[in-house]
Amino acid sequence: MDVDTRLAEDWVRAIAAAVEREHEHLTELDSAIGDGDHGSNLRRGFTAVLAVLAVLDGADSPSGPDAPAPDGGPGALLTRTGTTLISKVGGASGPLYGKAFRAIGAALPPPGQPPADAAGLGEALAAGLRAVQDLGRAVPGDKTLVDAWTPALDAYREAVAAGAGLPEAAAAAAGGAERGALDTVPLQARKGRASYLGPRSVGHQDPGARSTALLFRALAETTAARAAGK
Repeated sequence: MDVDTRLAEDWVRAIAAAVEREHEHLTELDSAIGDGDHGSNLRRGFTAVLAVLAVLDGADSPSGPDAPAPDGGPGALLTRTGTTLISKVGGASGPLYGKAFRAIGAALPPPGQPPADAAGLGEALAAGLRAVQDLGRAVPGDKTLVDAWTPALDAYREAVAAGAGLPEAAAAAAGGAERGALDTVPLQARKGRASYLGPRSVGHQDPGARSTALLFRALAETTAARAAGK
């Protein structure tokens, strides 16, 4: 299975659907140790992303910074997703996820070159993690989305190295992200608004790690559906 434009779009739509379902839970998590706006911010951002996708699918074209780029394959679509999140989402999540998607998009082959396979997508996901860390300066253990993305990427790479295809590797990544998100509960935050709470941040799941788990679960569901011919 290769990473084509349809797969990238289906992934983004699946993330948007997951955020719509879980935005209240994300906000509850953020209310405990942050500003209480993580879910609402992501919901607003992915609503804007869906509007851009509607244009790409043939609706009336908007003007300004939200106008979609010409079709340039999955990389261009994911780059536009990142740009939209940066422009529409407040707080830390917009720049972090926006930079991540822009990095993933930039790491995918442009039109005219062979599309990315499972290994290629793994390298793109690694570029996304590097972008997050370059911006936020977080490392595993800081109680951030890095604590979910890192084990997700590790599990993905291990699966690919063992011969797994994209759906199997994505499922492994989703499991790694879920475990990583849950593992943030006993951590004390060292980055972001939650770090101001010191020991009081212990006992709460990091909202960014939870939304990262949604992102990887959406990738697993999307690739599984493609493998099933849906």
